[in-house]
Amino acid sequence: MNPRRKKRMFTLIGVVFGIGSAVGLTLYALQENINLFYTPSELINGKGPDLEKPFIGQKLRIGGMVVPGSVVRDERSLDVEFKLVDTGPLVTVRYKGILPDLFREGQGIVAQGNLIEPNVIEAFEVLAKHDEQYMPPEVAEAVKGIKHEKPKYYTNGASEN
Repeated sequence: MNPRRKKRMFTLIGVVFGIGSAVGLTLYALQENINLFYTPSELINGKGPDLEKPFIGQKLRIGGMVVPGSVVRDERSLDVEFKLVDTGPLVTVRYKGILPDLFREGQGIVAQGNLIEPNVIEAFEVLAKHDEQYMPPEVAEAVKGIKHEKPKYYTNGASEN
């Protein structure tokens, strides 16, 4: 093989290997920062045509309506637990911290956190809408037709599921 061709071939192999390594490392680094949006129904039943469910420990965002009567605050700490609903099952959200001023029962919120049980999220951020007209697009699409009232299967602080 001609020395000039040999040099070009090794250079080309080096460039392809370098670009492939850079893309692979970038995708690996971004894997931890990707958080998918779910509604309570998608979290329990699965999302997409394959009904994929998130795995325990996965970082995600969840949006829905806060179930009236479900907010439980710990008197000795900043721990808060509440339930979210869209059109189906309930999902429990646990949060340690001060909730936004606009947070209230019967309102749409988005929580970001980790899945710790199939229907329990340990949130590290809770966002509430800032006025009556605004709702995050994902939540608005997910909760179309939901009224600000207790679901039929939710009574006296416990679900009958």
